[in-house]
Amino acid sequence: MISFLDRLEELAAQQPDAPAVTCQDDTVSRAQLLTLGNNLALHLAEHGTKEGDMVTVAVPNSIDFFIAYVAAWRLGATPQPISSRLPQRELDALIELANPSAIVGVNHGEYPGRTCVPFGFRAPDGDASHLPRVISSAWKAPTSGGSTGRPKLIVSGDPAALNPDAPVPLLMDPGGCLVMPGPLYHNGPAVWSCQAWLHGLHVVLLPKFDAEATLQAIEQHQGSVLYMVPTMMKRILRLPDDIRLKYDMSTLRVAWHLAEPCPEWLKQAWIDWLGPERIFELYAGTEAQTATTISGIEWLTHRGSVGRVIPGTVKVTGENGEELPVGEMGEVWMRSLRESPTYRYVGATARTLEGGWESLGDMGRLDDEGYLYLGDRASDMILSGGANIYPAEIESALQEHPHVRSCAVIGLPDDDKGNIVYAIVEADKNQVSEDELKGFLGERLVAYKVPRSFEFVDVPLRDDAGKVRRSALRQERLDK
Repeated sequence: MISFLDRLEELAAQQPDAPAVTCQDDTVSRAQLLTLGNNLALHLAEHGTKEGDMVTVAVPNSIDFFIAYVAAWRLGATPQPISSRLPQRELDALIELANPSAIVGVNHGEYPGRTCVPFGFRAPDGDASHLPRVISSAWKAPTSGGSTGRPKLIVSGDPAALNPDAPVPLLMDPGGCLVMPGPLYHNGPAVWSCQAWLHGLHVVLLPKFDAEATLQAIEQHQGSVLYMVPTMMKRILRLPDDIRLKYDMSTLRVAWHLAEPCPEWLKQAWIDWLGPERIFELYAGTEAQTATTISGIEWLTHRGSVGRVIPGTVKVTGENGEELPVGEMGEVWMRSLRESPTYRYVGATARTLEGGWESLGDMGRLDDEGYLYLGDRASDMILSGGANIYPAEIESALQEHPHVRSCAVIGLPDDDKGNIVYAIVEADKNQVSEDELKGFLGERLVAYKVPRSFEFVDVPLRDDAGKVRRSALRQERLDK
């Protein structure tokens, strides 16, 4: 094993001027990024950050994110990414939970007793060679509110080190280019970007997701790996053909998607466009107990699956904890086969079963070949008139409508049925009516799944990471 810093120094020695990270017009080379990170490490060390500390990173997509990660790893600290746009109350709660010695992305003095580093700060040049060579015991500690909305940290069980003889992960191609349109404070975008960077790929960041700008970045930088969530896939697909098809996608080897369920029609459209050999999906939690992957080629013979499970790592149970037979939908439980934990929570407790099984709250089923098919989270399921209704199925059908930009389906209390299905739709009422949407869904869903009521909004219901907080949306409507 070698430390991440040793690996980055190797890459810089091999090609010091090779681009490491680009964000819009800002590019830093491998050597420059190491220097900037080491300078920040010196600044943090002088102000008290030490091995084992947390360093909260609250910056937008930018080179500053990677500078902060170099600095934290150089000191044996753990980078702890959060959104730079959090409301003050939520930011304060996360700072209290993480208890970092330093916060990158806030103004000087904003949190007394902690080193505060403003966005855009560049520490003066210095010599970091006297700092001890230590390896962070946890290479990352992202946050998650999960379905409860309560913040928690998911501290990685892996140190900031890698095995140089191990296969290159995630179909990365050293010397290639990752195009990253997702927000780096989310686990998936950060993992893909860091793995690309550590394996010699040029990381091209978008400041925020933009459908055409993503395609433009692939053409301009000869992108070979693309990270997406289905929300992004839909927005790209909805571009007019004369825009979407004018960009050269020939350098793109693999387009990954993950983080939210992908409607079958949407995945099929991407397969038709780019070819099944270039489309890959991954399913895993930030907790990383296990993972599944599936290529577009496999998916065509196992439509709707997220991949074949590693034997002994996934099981599906019923309401009383009994293991369900093949084909039956239930709660998905996962476990790791390795001896050391893959993570630890700060601010939460895992849901467990005897035998090392843990649940993230997902529903799913297995087929007789060991392929996993997902439903919704158990907490999002709607029980209406005795029927179990899964919001993702309705949302998938709604998103087929050309005037629906995003949507979320929730259950609201009803004296007769217990709950009614309620759809919140980002769409222009001048372009599509409630009656039209009901008719559209009636052609695709059984009657009891068609929402009783529709609410039209003019703001996106999913963020750039594809996440939607159905529980928060439901509570907002109950509070009205």
